[in-house]
Amino acid sequence: MTARSRPQAWDAASAIEALAAADTALWVWDPAADSLRFNGATRPLGLSPLAPECSAAAFIAVTLPQDRSLAETLLKPQPEGTPVSCRIRMRGAEAGVWRGVWLEDGLRAAGVVALEAGFVTADRDSLTGLFDRRSFLTKVGEAMIEAGEYDLVVADLDRMRRLNEALGHARADLVLSALGSRLSAAFSNRAIPARVGEDEFAVLVPNGGVSATHRLREALEQPLSIAGFDIYPTVSIGAVRADGGPDAADPSELLRRAELAVEQAKRAGRGGAAAYGRALETDSLSRLAMESDLRNAFVRGEIEPYFQPIVNLHTGAVAGFEALARWRHPRRGLVPPDEFLSLTAEMGLMNDLGLHMMRRSAKQLAEWLARHPSAGRLFCSVNLSVGEIERDHLVEDVARIITESRLPRGALKLEVTEGDIMRDTTLAADVLGRLKEVGASLALDDFGTGFSSLSYLARLPFDTLKIDRYFVLTMDKDEGSEKIVKSVVNLGRDLSLEVVAEGVENADLAKRLLQASCHYGQGFGYAPALPAQEAEVYLNESLADGAAPIKARSA
Repeated sequence: MTARSRPQAWDAASAIEALAAADTALWVWDPAADSLRFNGATRPLGLSPLAPECSAAAFIAVTLPQDRSLAETLLKPQPEGTPVSCRIRMRGAEAGVWRGVWLEDGLRAAGVVALEAGFVTADRDSLTGLFDRRSFLTKVGEAMIEAGEYDLVVADLDRMRRLNEALGHARADLVLSALGSRLSAAFSNRAIPARVGEDEFAVLVPNGGVSATHRLREALEQPLSIAGFDIYPTVSIGAVRADGGPDAADPSELLRRAELAVEQAKRAGRGGAAAYGRALETDSLSRLAMESDLRNAFVRGEIEPYFQPIVNLHTGAVAGFEALARWRHPRRGLVPPDEFLSLTAEMGLMNDLGLHMMRRSAKQLAEWLARHPSAGRLFCSVNLSVGEIERDHLVEDVARIITESRLPRGALKLEVTEGDIMRDTTLAADVLGRLKEVGASLALDDFGTGFSSLSYLARLPFDTLKIDRYFVLTMDKDEGSEKIVKSVVNLGRDLSLEVVAEGVENADLAKRLLQASCHYGQGFGYAPALPAQEAEVYLNESLADGAAPIKARSA
């Protein structure tokens, strides 16, 4: 054998050099000695402050806060043969994927850690390292060739839109990334975890494990800290059980069934769970019919504004109304607002709804002003739907509606939420300024429930603050709520803004608000949202009596 053909032996130094070149490191964890040792590419993995050896406490301290529970799980002793698989980020480094196994009756563990990019391939979701939707379906099909029972469980993260608004997309992605790591670590290597939607995770568990739903919830609903905020995730879960083998159901069909169960779970409220059943198919068909009806409802005039009175607390006179959308279905009657508004959002019709409500409300207000000159400067508030402030031609549409209905300046009041403003404050300031120029007045809705209102309130052209109803409803029982209400009223006065308190349920609350010098009250103590004809009757009676009636106490 020549020197050229002789096999080359790998020594330890060569192996370490190869690992370093591949951005990979070896690790060995000895719990009894509290020693975690590294060899290889520690710098790109963020492990150089710990190398070549560190304690468990030092390792956890260098881990990003939202991944520390995963670091603790990695270090927790397990029976011999238990695999290690998790995704952990260290300070100043990209995510690392830890692989290994527990050895010698669980006395130590060893394995490799590499940059996630080294593990993630074309079939993986780049954010979490889990299978993407297409690859998940392929893997499910391959796994279910083997006979047996399987659970396919889907979890939808609740309030993802709220997280995006509060944290920004980059930080919200950190939440999703951490949840992906937790999902991967929660199940054995026989399970198939995936991210199948923007905020939707799935896992296929063999042998019909009865605890799959519980284990998934337990993994994803642990608190985590992002950018100084403590996040408490909740998920809505849908599950379907199926048999594997030659007659196994199509993976796409199974995923559809699980997602159908998720929708059922979400209707029950945040953090719900549901299992697939045939009854859901009937519900789904009904939903398709409802979607078709909703598209035609705008054309047929079935969507109409109802008007809730807003009362001047100092004089008792009706100062204006808030227009709230209601759907009068030809067969079902009045459809509950939550039901059709969520469907409207899912179908992408919120901008159409907003424009429709502005037109109808402005026309109705113009008629009332013409018929009731003694009502004074009556106004009507209309909510801008989520994202509508960013819609093309919004300002032009508002200008045209005000001109066509011949409303006085400020009579049409547009309400926006802080979440809409916080997405792009520069754009919001520009749009709000132009809306004021064309004759609309502006209200900031649900003030006190957001994160950064005070930072922008002074430089945004609002006329009105609306105090969230929760603080008003509880101000007679909770000293903190009462202080918040008084603080908002004082802030409004200092900034020359009018303040509307929502949730006025009785005369006692109205009296407390008046003592706090709040300008306006709105709530069931005066009246619920009324059809246009009944709202005009209410206005007439209030004008005749000199004040709007209010309940002495809540029902």
